[in-house]
Amino acid sequence: MEFLVASAVGLLTAAGIYLILRRRTFPVILGLSLLTYGVNIFLFATGRLMVDAPPILNKYAEVPYTDPLPQALVLTAIVISFGMTAVVVMIALAAYLSARDDKIDMPHHPEDEGEDA
Repeated sequence: MEFLVASAVGLLTAAGIYLILRRRTFPVILGLSLLTYGVNIFLFATGRLMVDAPPILNKYAEVPYTDPLPQALVLTAIVISFGMTAVVVMIALAAYLSARDDKIDMPHHPEDEGEDA
């Protein structure tokens, strides 16, 4: 199970970084979302991967339990990532409406090639 979760984290992180490095805004937004999902799964896995174990201690019996702190961190991260994604989508939409294109172009400087401006 650990191998599956570690593979999912690695795959989501690799795909997220690949999409972030694209030259269009929509793949960048998808890449940020995938990277966020990878971090959330990683945070969730830090609390020990246990099946059918409650996140609450039982003072009357010795039962296995999971750590509730990573679960709370993941819930907080989900809310923050939703807000961050909404802000990035609005910035990308404003950039698209002003330029009528979502391609990210870097400014070209003539002094890079030795030309006189």
